[in-house]
Amino acid sequence: MLLISKMIQLNKPTVAEICNAIAQKVKHRRLELNLTQVALAQRSGVNIETYRKFERTGQISFQNLVKIGFAFDMTTDFNLLFSQRQYERLDDVLAENTTRKRGKKQ
Repeated sequence: MLLISKMIQLNKPTVAEICNAIAQKVKHRRLELNLTQVALAQRSGVNIETYRKFERTGQISFQNLVKIGFAFDMTTDFNLLFSQRQYERLDDVLAENTTRKRGKKQ
């Protein structure tokens, strides 16, 4: 059982890998729109050095990432982040324990 848990963890991407993947998607979208780094930085209101670092390392503040989303007119995609669970059946809703609204103490 422990081996299976470790195997599943090996397949999970790291934080850095996810950040870099997002940066590459943004870069690809920028190039699709035939925009330079400078043009996108100006359009989004993000400092050019901040944007260049983002493409290179994947590091950027969430606020600046949202600004880039606005520049691409893709802000609805942010609504999908951490969205609430979607139920398929009424039984699933009724079976869920809804009394606790806080995280468990550790």
